[in-house]
Amino acid sequence: MDKVKIGIIGTGYIGNVHARIYSRDERAQVSALYDIKTEKAEQAARTVGGKVCRSREELFENCDAVLVTTPNKTHTEIAAEAVERGKHVFCEKPFSIGLEDAGKLLEVSQKGSGVFQVGHNRRFAPVYAKLKELLGEDKAHSAHIKMNRGELKNPVWTGDTNVTGGFLYETTIHLFDMLRFQFGEIEELVAYGSQHEYPEIDEFSIIFKFKSGFHCTFASSSDASWHFPFERIEVFAHHRTIMTEEMERLIDSRGMDANFETLSWAMTEKEERWGYVQEDRAFLDAILTGTKPPVTALDGYKSIELVESVYRAIRTGEPIRFE
Repeated sequence: MDKVKIGIIGTGYIGNVHARIYSRDERAQVSALYDIKTEKAEQAARTVGGKVCRSREELFENCDAVLVTTPNKTHTEIAAEAVERGKHVFCEKPFSIGLEDAGKLLEVSQKGSGVFQVGHNRRFAPVYAKLKELLGEDKAHSAHIKMNRGELKNPVWTGDTNVTGGFLYETTIHLFDMLRFQFGEIEELVAYGSQHEYPEIDEFSIIFKFKSGFHCTFASSSDASWHFPFERIEVFAHHRTIMTEEMERLIDSRGMDANFETLSWAMTEKEERWGYVQEDRAFLDAILTGTKPPVTALDGYKSIELVESVYRAIRTGEPIRFE
């Protein structure tokens, strides 16, 4: 079988992560690279191979599948063009910025002939895969979740809403997608936010109610320091608490006594611990078998819907209900 020819648009940090993974997969070939800063594509090519292209059009001519690993606000345009050119598309999160563009990209993706997968890597991280397995064995009733950042200074674009679309798009959207993955569809949310450190709303407190009756609190701060774990899910069930600590550990405390079991992935390579290897493998699986990808364009759209709903709830002071 011929190898899947991978084209990567955007050879920054995450573009290089995916490039390295595909360069090691015998089913794939990194065949084309494009970045508006040609020297960045040239640097990546020296490590993973591939033709350094001078335009998107040239890249499309030299690949079967396109990875969109560019700044957030460019995703809609580039991913839509790739779909229209008949390519398989892996679009890094966020799927889009704003509901209007997200709706347009969803429509385009659903008319495409290839696979369209969204890069919500957390779903594939072993810690969250284990959490889902445990929740399938026990009925949980509520949770507390936090997704903090230490600052919006490094890299400098993380604090630029013209690039990110807003704080929730850059960081917190990871766990918005995780909410649906672990607990199902959301029925209602209430949100409060404030501005402190940066020129945007940068502190969030949210309550989610799910269609199943499950409910959770959610906190996200932009300047809370890099206190470990900056990302955490605590799930509560009958005489049981399951806690995650970033992608490092899961602690399972059950029964009436103060006992717990700890599972650790600290010795697992980061690209696998964070789910990047598994999501890239899943993208190839979907292409080669003609099956549905595990994170669809609709999943990507739903995460945008949650982000925009939180911002709207803060602006209006009203609860947001979902059909």
